[in-house]
Amino acid sequence: MKKNIFYIGLTSLLIIGLIQTGCTVGSQKGDTDDNTNGEKIEITHALGTTVVNSNPQRVVALDFSVLENLDYMGIKPVAIPKSSIPAHLSKFKDDQSVVDVGSLTEVNLEKINEVQPDLIIMSQRLLDFYDQLSSIAPVLYPETVDSDNFMAVFEKNLDNLALIFNKKDEVEKAKSDIRKKVEEAKKITTASDDRALILLHNRGRFSAYGSGSRFGLIHDVLGVAEAAEGLSVHRHGNPVSSEFIQKADPDIIFIIDRSRVVENNTTNKEEIENLLIKETKAAKNDRIYYLNPEVWYLAGSGITSVNIMIDEVVQAF
Repeated sequence: MKKNIFYIGLTSLLIIGLIQTGCTVGSQKGDTDDNTNGEKIEITHALGTTVVNSNPQRVVALDFSVLENLDYMGIKPVAIPKSSIPAHLSKFKDDQSVVDVGSLTEVNLEKINEVQPDLIIMSQRLLDFYDQLSSIAPVLYPETVDSDNFMAVFEKNLDNLALIFNKKDEVEKAKSDIRKKVEEAKKITTASDDRALILLHNRGRFSAYGSGSRFGLIHDVLGVAEAAEGLSVHRHGNPVSSEFIQKADPDIIFIIDRSRVVENNTTNKEEIENLLIKETKAAKNDRIYYLNPEVWYLAGSGITSVNIMIDEVVQAF
């Protein structure tokens, strides 16, 4: 199978989230405030309970997976972090009506306050900003998909958005389409006994990820066998050496190059595919695959991302 760097184009655009705890959702009638129908939505999450008027008009999206989902539902945010925005979301970077409020890890609170949001949707990367953001507007802090219940969490977060924005039909279609796509993909991936190793590359170093991790969709959803079982579940992965990779001897290696998206470095394949890694079955059979880091690292749990991720994994079989 030919080795290449493939970035699958956007397939059918079919939230997200963070923290490994379940969200509970409810609704109640309340004062209308700025809302047209007076309904209030209550969501309980790991950091507390958020009450927001349904159909908020001025939304700040501080996560690219969130932005994907809002875009799918036809909702345009008033502000986003435009630093390192993925190519498939570039239309928002060029849109002057959408305010730039920084990056995924550091936001400009003054600018967020200036847009007078009705709702702020954040991510785990901004955990330290939660209290400050909450002083500006209601904050939605979704459940993390860093778990072996990837699809359940993914769908729960979508359901929360559907309730808030009255987009049940759109979300049900997205969920149905992705379920079908997963089942079709599994017919291919589970027919093989090939074992895969997921590696995050950063400045010449590797971290390995397995079942239950942020990239666990490969194993937990698509059923690809693990080349290195028992890896700990850490947000930043398990630091591993080239010797570890050689010993694991995976049939397939999936590379996510963090340096490419965080530092805008060109992927250095000679550095990544060193002499030890060249001794693996994956290297000998041209089965080292470079996944799109904008999708897998910067987003990874939105409707668009999940579709692309499934396509990229299937390409390895």
